[in-house]
Amino acid sequence: MKAVACFQKVSFEEFSHHFDDPEVAGAAYGVIRIPTRATVGSAGYDFVTPVAIRLQPGQSALIPTGIRAKIEEGWVLQIFPKSGLGFRFRLQLDNTVGIIDQDYYNSDNEGHIMVKLTCDAKSDTTFSLSAGKAFVQGIFLPFGITADDDAFGVRNGGFGSTGR
Repeated sequence: MKAVACFQKVSFEEFSHHFDDPEVAGAAYGVIRIPTRATVGSAGYDFVTPVAIRLQPGQSALIPTGIRAKIEEGWVLQIFPKSGLGFRFRLQLDNTVGIIDQDYYNSDNEGHIMVKLTCDAKSDTTFSLSAGKAFVQGIFLPFGITADDDAFGVRNGGFGSTGR
């Protein structure tokens, strides 16, 4: 296997501005763990939620992971819900698949990976997960460009930042 990236925690300053209460931010920051694979055969790196999540069907939540990824050129990190959570609760990312580009790392927000989830359960099942539990997984994939590619822009920001 080729090593193509490394995960890091964002600074407390970046992480904490997503919380109204500094004590809650401090407790959540302490829960952050660098994503890991569960087994040698796993493709996905499990991200844990630093805060408890509780969603009724149709509800959404924006989760600051506290994680950033320094990725080699030619690779992308894709974020997906954990398979079992998608199966049991129809847990979905609001943008369907999170795409973390190599240049996101240098954004003003430190490349902080944020995940917006929705519980789309078709029953009265409540989705709940305690802090420190795996909820999404990231997979590194190579990508190509066209022979006549002329991209020149510089990213600064998260969701939708390449269109600005």
